[in-house]
Amino acid sequence: MDRKKLVLLLGALIVAIGTAFAARSMFAGASAPQADAAAVAPQPEGPKVLVAKRALPVGTIITADAIGFQLWPKEMVQDAYFIDGEADMTKLLGTVVRYAITAGEPVTRGGLVSPEDHGFLAAALGAGMRAVTVSVSAKTGVGGFVFPGDRVDMMLTQAVSGGDEGQELKATETILRNLRVLATDQSTETTTSPEGKTEVRSFSTVTLEVTPRIAEKIQVAETIGTISLSLRSIADNQSELERAIASGAVDVPDDASKADEERVIHQAMTRPQDGASSFVTGGDVSRFQRTALPRPSSPQAAGGAPGGLAGPTGPTVRVTRGKDTTVEAVGRGAGAMLDRQAQGVGDFGRVSGVGMSTLR
Repeated sequence: MDRKKLVLLLGALIVAIGTAFAARSMFAGASAPQADAAAVAPQPEGPKVLVAKRALPVGTIITADAIGFQLWPKEMVQDAYFIDGEADMTKLLGTVVRYAITAGEPVTRGGLVSPEDHGFLAAALGAGMRAVTVSVSAKTGVGGFVFPGDRVDMMLTQAVSGGDEGQELKATETILRNLRVLATDQSTETTTSPEGKTEVRSFSTVTLEVTPRIAEKIQVAETIGTISLSLRSIADNQSELERAIASGAVDVPDDASKADEERVIHQAMTRPQDGASSFVTGGDVSRFQRTALPRPSSPQAAGGAPGGLAGPTGPTVRVTRGKDTTVEAVGRGAGAMLDRQAQGVGDFGRVSGVGMSTLR
């Protein structure tokens, strides 16, 4: 290869290298603006309107974590929206949702019912539910730490008489679970301080959302003993829902839409529970208290014959033939049942686990 060809070859190589670097610089410069544009998302130009942070079914009591302001396109803002700077957020707390609001949907003025509006409490109730008020104190009302929208369990404390000579049976049982608090005294809103902190205040009554059957039980329970409330954890409903779904108590159809599935789950989580009660007796607390009702000690109290004559031992029943009434021993199977009733163990009452369910 002569010298002239070698020079041409080196010149061509230099030109190719220069062209490659120039093309690389052009592509790098073109991609940088695209990356910057993608990194900065366009923000809607307009005022901030009040929207729901989560789904708000009908009857939901508005709390600070349920709503918030969000930028909204100016051309889509309506007169019914709450605008930041014009609406007073504090006046909306404690209001009730009149129509269902989905997450991210603007809250409208007609969609909320304030305590001053006619039919406010009726709007707060779910379909088929009732409002019932119970008297509480600082001791029985969780020291004022119960607020509208919270969920509580109801306990009944009573002393069951064991006869003339027997010691009373002290017992406390949880008779109802997952009751929604509608109001404390006549207030349906949570009071906050100027610093934004929740203020705890004392109250003498609590209004609860219950079914008609549970409302009847509460009225009877107040005549039996002392009513107390225990505050439920927010996580309790989710764990109980998972157990209910696993056991088949909550059935979500396979072909159900997302809206139907959310409705079924919401109903299961907010439904008051009126099942078998759990209870604790004095014997579970102190060795000097009884764990069950005492057995009658006198023959007369036990249904024995007049005059102090000893009657049959073990479970007995009264048998009347004409004008004569005798006490007869019963078989082992029926005796076990009567013995449970005499001992006060089990669920004998529709309201109380240590009460009577029928007249004897």
